[in-house]
Amino acid sequence: MRVLVTGAAGFIGSHLSEALVEQGHDVVGLDAFIPYYPRPIKERNLQDLRDRAGFRFHEIDLRTAPIEPLLDGVDSVVHLAAMPGLDRSWSDLELYATCNIVGTGRLLDACRARGIARLIHVSTSSVYGLDAVGDEDVPTNPVSPYGVTKLAAEHLVMAYVRTLGFPAAILRFFSIYGPRQRPDMAYQIFTEALSEGRPITVFGDGEQSRSSTFVSDAVAGTIAAIDGAAVGGIYNIAGSRRITLNQAIATIADELGVTPTIEHAPGRGGDQRHTEADTTRAREAFGYRATVDPDEGLREQVRWFLRARTPTGR
Repeated sequence: MRVLVTGAAGFIGSHLSEALVEQGHDVVGLDAFIPYYPRPIKERNLQDLRDRAGFRFHEIDLRTAPIEPLLDGVDSVVHLAAMPGLDRSWSDLELYATCNIVGTGRLLDACRARGIARLIHVSTSSVYGLDAVGDEDVPTNPVSPYGVTKLAAEHLVMAYVRTLGFPAAILRFFSIYGPRQRPDMAYQIFTEALSEGRPITVFGDGEQSRSSTFVSDAVAGTIAAIDGAAVGGIYNIAGSRRITLNQAIATIADELGVTPTIEHAPGRGGDQRHTEADTTRAREAFGYRATVDPDEGLREQVRWFLRARTPTGR
Protein backbone atom coordinates (compact mmCIF):
# COMPACT_ATOMS: atom_id res chain seq x y z
CA MET A 1 0.00 0.00 0.00
CA ARG A 2 1.19 3.52 -0.75
CA VAL A 3 0.17 6.09 1.87
CA LEU A 4 0.51 9.85 1.64
CA VAL A 5 1.10 11.41 5.06
CA THR A 6 0.67 15.17 5.45
CA GLY A 7 2.62 16.77 8.28
CA ALA A 8 5.18 13.97 7.94
CA ALA A 9 8.03 15.96 9.52
CA GLY A 10 6.04 16.63 12.67
CA PHE A 11 5.97 14.80 15.97
CA ILE A 12 3.16 12.37 15.14
CA GLY A 13 3.65 12.34 11.37
CA SER A 14 7.25 11.20 11.59
CA HIS A 15 6.35 8.35 13.96
CA LEU A 16 3.48 7.31 11.69
CA SER A 17 5.67 7.39 8.59
CA GLU A 18 8.32 5.26 10.30
CA ALA A 19 5.74 2.68 11.40
CA LEU A 20 4.22 2.43 7.91
CA VAL A 21 7.63 1.95 6.30
CA GLU A 22 8.51 -0.67 8.92
CA GLN A 23 5.36 -2.55 7.95
CA GLY A 24 6.45 -2.59 4.31
CA HIS A 25 4.30 0.24 2.95
CA ASP A 26 5.50 3.01 0.68
CA VAL A 27 5.10 6.48 2.20
CA VAL A 28 4.92 9.84 0.48
CA GLY A 29 5.56 12.47 3.15
CA LEU A 30 4.54 16.12 2.88
CA ASP A 31 5.36 19.05 5.15
CA ALA A 32 5.47 22.83 4.74
CA PHE A 33 7.83 23.60 7.66
CA ILE A 34 5.63 26.51 8.73
CA PRO A 35 7.71 28.14 11.50
CA TYR A 36 5.62 27.23 14.51
CA TYR A 37 8.79 25.86 16.10
CA PRO A 38 12.39 25.65 14.83
CA ARG A 39 12.84 23.83 11.53
CA PRO A 40 15.91 21.84 12.70
CA ILE A 41 13.65 19.95 15.12
CA LYS A 42 11.50 18.73 12.23
CA GLU A 43 14.58 17.94 10.16
CA ARG A 44 15.80 15.69 12.99
CA ASN A 45 12.43 13.95 13.00
CA LEU A 46 13.08 12.99 9.36
CA GLN A 47 16.68 11.96 9.91
CA ASP A 48 16.13 8.19 9.79
CA LEU A 49 13.28 8.32 7.28
CA ARG A 50 15.21 10.11 4.55
CA ASP A 51 17.49 7.09 4.13
CA ARG A 52 14.65 4.59 3.81
CA ALA A 53 13.86 3.19 0.37
CA GLY A 54 10.13 3.20 1.09
CA PHE A 55 9.94 6.91 1.92
CA ARG A 56 9.78 9.93 -0.39
CA PHE A 57 9.50 13.47 0.94
CA HIS A 58 8.18 16.69 -0.60
CA GLU A 59 8.28 20.12 1.00
CA ILE A 60 4.98 21.71 -0.04
CA ASP A 61 2.29 23.97 1.38
CA LEU A 62 -1.18 22.46 0.98
CA ARG A 63 -2.68 25.95 0.79
CA THR A 64 -0.92 26.88 -2.45
CA ALA A 65 1.04 24.06 -4.09
CA PRO A 66 -0.24 21.58 -6.71
CA ILE A 67 -1.25 18.41 -4.86
CA GLU A 68 -2.60 16.04 -7.51
CA PRO A 69 0.80 15.04 -9.00
CA LEU A 70 1.91 13.82 -5.56
CA LEU A 71 -1.02 11.39 -5.41
CA ASP A 72 0.20 9.18 -8.27
CA GLY A 73 -0.12 5.57 -7.14
CA VAL A 74 -1.35 6.58 -3.67
CA ASP A 75 -4.01 4.32 -2.13
CA SER A 76 -4.71 6.15 1.15
CA VAL A 77 -4.05 9.53 2.74
CA VAL A 78 -3.55 10.37 6.42
CA HIS A 79 -4.07 14.09 6.92
CA LEU A 80 -2.13 15.22 9.98
CA ALA A 81 -0.93 18.60 8.72
CA ALA A 82 -2.47 21.45 10.71
CA MET A 83 -1.56 24.57 12.60
CA PRO A 84 -1.44 23.34 16.22
CA GLY A 85 -1.47 25.00 19.59
CA LEU A 86 -3.84 27.07 21.66
CA ASP A 87 -2.14 30.38 22.46
CA ARG A 88 -1.14 31.50 18.97
CA SER A 89 -4.61 30.79 17.60
CA TRP A 90 -5.93 33.79 19.54
CA SER A 91 -3.57 36.18 17.77
CA ASP A 92 -3.26 34.72 14.26
CA LEU A 93 -6.65 33.42 13.22
CA GLU A 94 -5.91 33.80 9.51
CA LEU A 95 -2.98 31.39 9.72
CA TYR A 96 -5.08 28.80 11.56
CA ALA A 97 -8.03 29.20 9.20
CA THR A 98 -5.92 28.85 6.05
CA CYS A 99 -3.83 25.92 7.31
CA ASN A 100 -6.61 23.98 9.00
CA ILE A 101 -9.53 24.70 6.67
CA VAL A 102 -8.28 25.91 3.28
CA GLY A 103 -5.42 23.40 3.17
CA THR A 104 -7.81 20.59 4.08
CA GLY A 105 -10.24 21.64 1.35
CA ARG A 106 -7.57 21.70 -1.34
CA LEU A 107 -6.37 18.25 -0.24
CA LEU A 108 -9.92 16.88 -0.38
CA ASP A 109 -10.38 18.23 -3.90
CA ALA A 110 -7.13 16.66 -5.10
CA CYS A 111 -7.91 13.30 -3.48
CA ARG A 112 -11.38 13.23 -4.97
CA ALA A 113 -10.05 14.05 -8.42
CA ARG A 114 -7.56 11.18 -8.18
CA GLY A 115 -10.05 8.67 -6.76
CA ILE A 116 -8.18 8.03 -3.50
CA ALA A 117 -9.64 4.98 -1.76
CA ARG A 118 -9.46 6.31 1.81
CA LEU A 119 -8.61 9.50 3.68
CA ILE A 120 -8.12 9.57 7.43
CA HIS A 121 -8.52 13.09 8.76
CA VAL A 122 -6.86 13.65 12.13
CA SER A 123 -8.72 16.01 14.44
CA THR A 124 -8.49 16.78 18.15
CA SER A 125 -10.29 16.53 21.47
CA SER A 126 -10.33 20.35 21.45
CA VAL A 127 -13.46 20.23 19.28
CA TYR A 128 -15.41 19.07 22.35
CA GLY A 129 -14.63 22.17 24.40
CA LEU A 130 -13.84 22.78 28.04
CA ASP A 131 -14.55 19.21 29.14
CA ALA A 132 -13.97 16.38 26.68
CA VAL A 133 -15.36 13.48 28.69
CA GLY A 134 -17.35 10.70 27.06
CA ASP A 135 -17.89 9.24 23.61
CA GLU A 136 -18.09 10.79 20.16
CA ASP A 137 -21.69 11.86 20.67
CA VAL A 138 -20.71 14.45 23.29
CA PRO A 139 -21.70 17.84 21.82
CA THR A 140 -18.88 19.77 20.18
CA ASN A 141 -18.35 23.21 21.70
CA PRO A 142 -14.78 24.43 21.11
CA VAL A 143 -13.52 27.26 23.31
CA SER A 144 -10.47 28.40 21.30
CA PRO A 145 -9.90 29.54 17.72
CA TYR A 146 -7.73 26.44 17.24
CA GLY A 147 -10.61 24.18 18.24
CA VAL A 148 -13.02 26.13 16.06
CA THR A 149 -10.85 25.72 12.96
CA LYS A 150 -10.36 22.02 13.62
CA LEU A 151 -14.10 21.51 14.00
CA ALA A 152 -14.67 23.46 10.79
CA ALA A 153 -12.24 21.12 9.03
CA GLU A 154 -14.23 18.15 10.36
CA HIS A 155 -17.45 19.63 8.98
CA LEU A 156 -15.75 20.15 5.62
CA VAL A 157 -14.64 16.52 5.49
CA MET A 158 -18.15 15.34 6.40
CA ALA A 159 -19.67 17.57 3.71
CA TYR A 160 -17.54 15.73 1.14
CA VAL A 161 -18.61 12.39 2.64
CA ARG A 162 -22.32 13.12 2.79
CA THR A 163 -22.72 15.11 -0.41
CA LEU A 164 -20.08 13.63 -2.70
CA GLY A 165 -19.64 10.13 -1.26
CA PHE A 166 -15.97 10.74 -0.51
CA PRO A 167 -14.39 7.84 1.47
CA ALA A 168 -13.12 9.63 4.58
CA ALA A 169 -13.15 9.04 8.33
CA ILE A 170 -12.13 11.23 11.27
CA LEU A 171 -9.94 10.46 14.29
CA ARG A 172 -10.02 12.75 17.33
CA PHE A 173 -6.66 12.57 19.08
CA PHE A 174 -6.38 13.23 22.82
CA SER A 175 -3.14 14.93 23.98
CA ILE A 176 -0.46 12.90 22.23
CA TYR A 177 2.88 12.61 24.05
CA GLY A 178 6.09 10.61 23.86
CA PRO A 179 9.52 10.84 22.21
CA ARG A 180 9.88 13.83 19.85
CA GLN A 181 6.93 15.65 21.42
CA ARG A 182 6.66 19.22 20.13
CA PRO A 183 8.76 21.70 22.16
CA ASP A 184 5.70 23.83 22.95
CA MET A 185 3.81 20.99 24.64
CA ALA A 186 3.58 20.79 28.41
CA TYR A 187 5.35 17.50 29.13
CA GLN A 188 8.30 18.49 26.95
CA ILE A 189 8.48 21.97 28.50
CA PHE A 190 8.42 20.49 32.01
CA THR A 191 11.04 17.85 31.21
CA GLU A 192 13.46 20.38 29.78
CA ALA A 193 13.01 22.86 32.63
CA LEU A 194 13.28 20.30 35.41
CA SER A 195 16.36 18.72 33.85
CA GLU A 196 18.03 22.14 33.93
CA GLY A 197 16.96 22.97 37.49
CA ARG A 198 14.56 25.71 36.43
CA PRO A 199 11.11 26.32 37.95
CA ILE A 200 8.09 25.35 35.90
CA THR A 201 4.91 27.34 35.40
CA VAL A 202 1.56 25.65 35.88
CA PHE A 203 -1.49 27.49 34.59
CA GLY A 204 -4.23 27.00 37.17
CA ASP A 205 -4.11 24.55 40.07
CA GLY A 206 -2.59 21.62 38.21
CA GLU A 207 -5.62 19.44 38.83
CA GLN A 208 -6.73 19.67 35.21
CA SER A 209 -6.57 16.17 33.76
CA ARG A 210 -5.98 14.46 30.44
CA SER A 211 -6.42 10.99 28.99
CA SER A 212 -3.08 11.55 27.26
CA THR A 213 -2.19 9.15 24.44
CA PHE A 214 1.29 7.73 23.95
CA VAL A 215 2.41 8.30 20.38
CA SER A 216 2.79 4.60 19.54
CA ASP A 217 -0.85 4.01 20.53
CA ALA A 218 -1.99 6.91 18.32
CA VAL A 219 0.06 5.53 15.42
CA ALA A 220 -1.30 2.01 15.83
CA GLY A 221 -4.87 3.32 15.93
CA THR A 222 -4.33 5.42 12.84
CA ILE A 223 -2.92 2.56 10.79
CA ALA A 224 -5.75 0.27 11.88
CA ALA A 225 -8.29 2.94 10.90
CA ILE A 226 -7.07 3.08 7.29
CA ASP A 227 -8.78 -0.23 6.59
CA GLY A 228 -11.09 -0.51 9.58
CA ALA A 229 -12.82 2.85 9.99
CA ALA A 230 -16.25 3.26 8.44
CA VAL A 231 -16.73 5.93 5.80
CA GLY A 232 -18.05 8.96 7.67
CA GLY A 233 -17.06 7.46 11.02
CA ILE A 234 -15.71 9.62 13.84
CA TYR A 235 -13.52 7.95 16.47
CA ASN A 236 -11.82 8.98 19.71
CA ILE A 237 -8.17 7.92 20.04
CA ALA A 238 -7.07 8.29 23.66
CA GLY A 239 -4.87 6.88 26.40
CA SER A 240 -5.50 4.11 28.87
CA ARG A 241 -6.33 6.31 31.87
CA ARG A 242 -6.64 9.92 32.93
CA ILE A 243 -3.99 11.69 35.01
CA THR A 244 -3.76 15.21 36.40
CA LEU A 245 -1.05 17.67 35.44
CA ASN A 246 0.29 17.48 38.99
CA GLN A 247 0.61 13.69 38.69
CA ALA A 248 2.43 14.02 35.38
CA ILE A 249 4.89 16.53 36.85
CA ALA A 250 5.57 14.20 39.77
CA THR A 251 6.34 11.30 37.43
CA ILE A 252 8.65 13.41 35.24
CA ALA A 253 10.49 14.76 38.29
CA ASP A 254 10.85 11.28 39.75
CA GLU A 255 12.36 9.91 36.54
CA LEU A 256 14.81 12.84 36.47
CA GLY A 257 15.57 12.46 40.17
CA VAL A 258 14.73 16.06 41.02
CA THR A 259 12.34 18.00 43.24
CA PRO A 260 10.20 20.34 41.13
CA THR A 261 9.81 24.04 41.85
CA ILE A 262 6.35 25.02 40.66
CA GLU A 263 5.08 28.54 40.03
CA HIS A 264 1.37 28.95 39.44
CA ALA A 265 -0.19 31.37 36.96
CA PRO A 266 -3.81 32.08 36.02
CA GLY A 267 -5.48 29.56 33.75
CA ARG A 268 -5.29 30.17 30.01
CA GLY A 269 -8.36 31.12 28.02
CA GLY A 270 -9.71 28.17 26.09
CA ASP A 271 -7.65 25.55 27.95
CA GLN A 272 -9.53 22.32 28.62
CA ARG A 273 -10.24 21.35 32.21
CA HIS A 274 -10.72 17.59 31.84
CA THR A 275 -10.48 15.07 29.00
CA GLU A 276 -11.38 11.41 29.31
CA ALA A 277 -12.40 9.67 26.12
CA ASP A 278 -14.62 6.68 25.62
CA THR A 279 -12.86 4.73 22.84
CA THR A 280 -15.42 1.93 22.53
CA ARG A 281 -16.33 2.92 18.98
CA ALA A 282 -12.71 2.67 17.79
CA ARG A 283 -12.24 -0.63 19.60
CA GLU A 284 -15.30 -2.16 17.98
CA ALA A 285 -14.51 -0.82 14.50
CA PHE A 286 -10.79 -1.54 14.19
CA GLY A 287 -9.57 -3.03 17.46
CA TYR A 288 -8.06 0.09 19.01
CA ARG A 289 -6.77 -0.31 22.55
CA ALA A 290 -4.31 1.95 24.35
CA THR A 291 -1.48 -0.23 25.66
CA VAL A 292 0.92 2.30 27.23
CA ASP A 293 0.20 3.43 30.80
CA PRO A 294 0.90 7.15 31.34
CA ASP A 295 3.48 6.47 34.04
CA GLU A 296 5.41 4.20 31.68
CA GLY A 297 4.95 6.56 28.73
CA LEU A 298 6.11 9.68 30.58
CA ARG A 299 9.21 7.89 31.82
CA GLU A 300 10.00 6.79 28.27
CA GLN A 301 9.62 10.37 27.05
CA VAL A 302 12.06 11.57 29.73
CA ARG A 303 14.56 8.82 28.87
CA TRP A 304 14.33 9.77 25.17
CA PHE A 305 14.92 13.43 26.06
CA LEU A 306 18.04 12.57 28.05
CA ARG A 307 19.39 10.45 25.20
CA ALA A 308 18.58 13.05 22.55
CA ARG A 309 20.40 15.90 24.24
CA THR A 310 23.71 14.03 24.37
CA PRO A 311 26.12 14.56 21.43
CA THR A 312 25.55 11.02 20.11
CA GLY A 313 21.99 10.62 21.42
CA ARG A 314 19.34 9.24 19.10
